[in-house]
Amino acid sequence: MKLSDFKYELQDRYIAQYPLEKRDHSRLMVLDREKKSISHDYFYNVVNYFSEGDCLVVNETKVFPARLLGTKDKTDAKVEIFLLRELETDLWEVLVRPARKVRVGNRLSINNLLFCDVIDNTISGGRVVRCTYDGEFYDIVEKIGKAPLPPYINRESELQDKERYQTVYATKRGSVAAPTSGLHFTPELLEKVKQKGIKIVPILLHLGLGGFRPVLVEDLSRHKMDSEYFDVSQQAVDIINETRRNKNKIIAVGTSTVRGLESAITSEGWAKAVSGWTDKFIYPPYEFHVIDNLITNFHLSCTTLLMLVSAFAGRDFIREAYEVAKQENYRFASYGDAMLIL
Repeated sequence: MKLSDFKYELQDRYIAQYPLEKRDHSRLMVLDREKKSISHDYFYNVVNYFSEGDCLVVNETKVFPARLLGTKDKTDAKVEIFLLRELETDLWEVLVRPARKVRVGNRLSINNLLFCDVIDNTISGGRVVRCTYDGEFYDIVEKIGKAPLPPYINRESELQDKERYQTVYATKRGSVAAPTSGLHFTPELLEKVKQKGIKIVPILLHLGLGGFRPVLVEDLSRHKMDSEYFDVSQQAVDIINETRRNKNKIIAVGTSTVRGLESAITSEGWAKAVSGWTDKFIYPPYEFHVIDNLITNFHLSCTTLLMLVSAFAGRDFIREAYEVAKQENYRFASYGDAMLIL
């Protein structure tokens, strides 16, 4: 497969800039891979497509406000600092804008509460900074940071985004991007899932910016994903494998959940407990080992997210579905509508 196989045209008007007032009122496109059929529903009815004994696997990662607005010492030039991942205590890999003005040796100040000394450059064009501050790091970041909205949302992040750009089941802080397929769930809808006898199993994968980085090579086998931390517990594995032995379905919520699960399989194709770093890149053709159904959003052209769902449903079927989505005015990307692939 080539990068150009995943290119399609999408006007900006399709990309959702704001979330809906009610999370579960997003539209839901349902793709049946066996029948090659496409139907339309609303997300609050998603439980109707599950059966007692099935297992819904979610990513419990929590987004922190990783976008910081600061100034360069001495010049007071404005700089945006985007925290990517902590390499060791108080040592962070970051993105900076405008990058050309931030050099090794510069000190960046954010509200005179957090100071970032630039000590190195990264291969991908970022910077390595050492942070100094008084108090607790994340308390300060929560106070001064902004929700790390994706670059295709063309507005400043607002106070509501700190809550809305977060799943209702987020518990473990560490992501700089939301697992957006989970944004459609409400506590009430999750309760309906449980009442139907469907197990809800959390795993963890902290999202970096890898899903937003452009793929720069035509030959997909040469693309390298950013490494992201993940954790699949023994408790989760036991439930997932029991569900499979009972011939019930595993429904993954989002591409990050899929990558976490597919990074935690035995040589026989069963789930296993593991934690660490994964750079799993899934694109066609790919044999999935764990999941039966997938809840996802509508992804942008040439992204690794689009490649993963194309591997699961078939590139041609996904391309057809996206054309239908445009005709039916579905909302695309992070704050957009949902798709259920059966």
